[in-house]
Amino acid sequence: MQKPVRILIADDHMVVRAGLRALLERNTHFNVVAEASTGEEAVRQAIDIQPDVAVLDIRMPGISGIEACRQIVENVPQCRVVMLTSYAEDELLMAAIQAGASGYVLKRIGSQELIQAVERVSRGEGMLDPAMTASVFAEVRKASQAQHAAAFSELTAQEMAVLALVAEGMTNRQIAVKLYLGEGTVRNYVSSVLSKIGASNRAEAAAFAVKHNISEFVPPLEE
Repeated sequence: MQKPVRILIADDHMVVRAGLRALLERNTHFNVVAEASTGEEAVRQAIDIQPDVAVLDIRMPGISGIEACRQIVENVPQCRVVMLTSYAEDELLMAAIQAGASGYVLKRIGSQELIQAVERVSRGEGMLDPAMTASVFAEVRKASQAQHAAAFSELTAQEMAVLALVAEGMTNRQIAVKLYLGEGTVRNYVSSVLSKIGASNRAEAAAFAVKHNISEFVPPLEE
């Protein structure tokens, strides 16, 4: 027999809570064990009752649903949190993910989709409203690009160009020809680059450049 999923719902509107309870309890193995009207109350109820899933409105009086999520995840680690919101807001989405939310769904979501979201997070899976998926990937890409850019932050534009060509396996002489520089100048640039990125040789520098996607920051030189 399937173990019941014990659920806490939190929303500052009583009618919304009643609707969520009625909807969720259509599923015979869902059991709404507590309700809360504020973020603080949601945290207290979660600590006291230890539910399997907390369904939190993202905007509530007092502490927000996001802060309530953070506190619930910290104090009741086995409780999975689903955030509910009326609007697809990128900043709130990323804040909810950082707070430890396992699911994020829009209130306009269909009833069956909400039940599926609760089922999935109760099994330890994640659930993201399809309308927000593109935003998440865009934010992840942006964060990744910023991280890679930081790896090259100490290099000058010319040093970046030299490192990109080192990553292509070029010798100092070949780089000098490519960039219209003296070979001694290139040698100095390479030495400076190795020092700044903490590489002990050209192979390590090339690996560093590839790892941090230097091609995204240094366009290929025309022949």
